[in-house]
Amino acid sequence: MSERPICDYEGSNYQQVFWEEGGRAYEDAAEAVALERLLPEAGKRLLELGAGAGRNTPRYSGYKEIVLLDYSTTQLQQAREKLGDNHNFRYVAADIYNLPFVNGLFDGATMIRTLHHMADAPQAIQNIRDTLQNDACFILEYANKRNLKSIFRFLLKKQDWNPFDKEPVEFAALNFDFHPEAIREWLYEANFAVERQLTVSHFRVDLLKRKLSTKFLTTLDKLLQPTGNLFQFSPSVFVKNRAIGHTKPAEEGMFFCCPKCKTPLEDTPPLLKCSNCTAEYPVENGIYNFKI
Repeated sequence: MSERPICDYEGSNYQQVFWEEGGRAYEDAAEAVALERLLPEAGKRLLELGAGAGRNTPRYSGYKEIVLLDYSTTQLQQAREKLGDNHNFRYVAADIYNLPFVNGLFDGATMIRTLHHMADAPQAIQNIRDTLQNDACFILEYANKRNLKSIFRFLLKKQDWNPFDKEPVEFAALNFDFHPEAIREWLYEANFAVERQLTVSHFRVDLLKRKLSTKFLTTLDKLLQPTGNLFQFSPSVFVKNRAIGHTKPAEEGMFFCCPKCKTPLEDTPPLLKCSNCTAEYPVENGIYNFKI
């Protein structure tokens, strides 16, 4: 069982404060463009890691089933109120270091604006790979350490840390920027093949967002995103990956497992009980709670 620190948005109104009232319409639109370019046309079961209040979930409409995973039950409840209860969605509270799913369950996964909270990003990526079937699509977004702003600040001696160094930088508590080469190395080590890279949010500057329209900035961003296959200097980078290796697909009817001991669990709301370690996991207000 992991004791790695977890960034907890419990009780937060992050969707409203950061996205709806925070002047980030351009960033949201640019990310929508990137996802549209990278997502498969269709899929069976998608794991959305760091789903929050479901900002991106409607963009995954090509998948028959979407599992929204977040550590915050508050965020998941907001997502549930927005998206509703139907067979297309499952709401799961858990941390990425102790995922409650059997191996080979998903044929797709996304993690957008979430990796930057991971103190052990390589382990997080490996845990995601374990849940995926061979050839599954994994779309990862990460905060880019080697962006133009950080490079200029470093050269002007207004910043101590080196953007060209491959080590992550923690610029605030549990907020990390990553070097593109380090990300690609971790993906390779976890049995992912990088298929495409897009640079996103090139114009994340308050002055530009005040002076120019969201539509205009998004159009410019759309033109520049494909340069990500050549170089990465934007603050945000999207990477499309394919799961490789020899993972067996999950057996029919298998879904959850105990995050403590990895024993498969029967899906028996309102309480799931582990037959091995006797741990119990409640299902309340439509949310499966596997938080350890």
